[in-house]
Amino acid sequence: MKYRIKLTAALALAAGLVLSACGGGNANEPAAESTTLSIVGFAVPEAANKAIATEWNKTAEGRGVKFQTSYGASGDQSRAVVNGLKADYVHFSVSSDVTRLVDAGLVDASWNTGPTKGIVSSSIVVLAVRPGNPKNIKGWDDLIKPGIGIVTPNPASSGAARWNALAAWGHITANGGTDAQAAEFLTKLFANVVSLPGSGRDATTSFLGGTGDVLLAYENEAILATQSGEKLEWVVPDTTILIENPGAILKNANPKAQQWLNFVLSKDGQRQFALKGFRPIVEGVSTSDIKGVPDPSKPFPTPKKLLTVAKDFQSWSALSKKYFDEKEGLIVKIIAASGKAK
Repeated sequence: MKYRIKLTAALALAAGLVLSACGGGNANEPAAESTTLSIVGFAVPEAANKAIATEWNKTAEGRGVKFQTSYGASGDQSRAVVNGLKADYVHFSVSSDVTRLVDAGLVDASWNTGPTKGIVSSSIVVLAVRPGNPKNIKGWDDLIKPGIGIVTPNPASSGAARWNALAAWGHITANGGTDAQAAEFLTKLFANVVSLPGSGRDATTSFLGGTGDVLLAYENEAILATQSGEKLEWVVPDTTILIENPGAILKNANPKAQQWLNFVLSKDGQRQFALKGFRPIVEGVSTSDIKGVPDPSKPFPTPKKLLTVAKDFQSWSALSKKYFDEKEGLIVKIIAASGKAK
């Protein structure tokens, strides 16, 4: 299928740098001095970032700017930057992956003090299913029934996986359950996992290839898949979580990187995110004409209960230690006990 072919090509390029030259401006105008910005990000927003770059290249500030890009699993990309991968701007799945760069002295500690607190894109966790929803998946509790095959990425490398796991945990704790009951629920859920790929994009590719009955996914991934001609549906569970993806400029970045970030956060930049299925994070952004959604008049339905990190999990620093510490994290232990992680 077309979408899967595109995904395969993107994954093959994720480990390297892809030179993306974006045109724009009047051909009769004098050429601007060439500038190349290096963007390193998690795999899911690649299409949106390309669309934003195309629009920015049409402006006076963005005209003539080219991009080197590297996309992959969020945690892997963050570690790669620490290990020397060139970046002017990073766009990760979770804030803890930017914190790693702060700790390494590569990003200023004030990166998340602006109006959006460092967040550049947002979505929610949904349950993607086969056309017609043959397993009759209506919510989280259906995922632990016998015979349900689940696809979700691995929290060891993927930020998407962490959002998925937090949403599942919050389905219990935000509705009156205890941590012990949440751990029991996730134990049953991971017993039904049939594929644990390295990234959110890898998980989408696995599901579209025929693996499993349910994909735990970003809402925007499901929308992008349908925009690309794939046949799938998705369920917005009664309880889900607001996915907030951070973006940050490195200390040694080209000065143009700040202008790029300003455009990303503008209405024009957020409109491009919306067109690719992300929920805008600033007011006044048009959400009309969003392709690939069940109801174009209401492309981003409001969940009955929307969890947030700040309200329901304290902070990324606190939840990273509690749930995802390599040795003592509650969710890490559950996955390890399931035997599903490599």
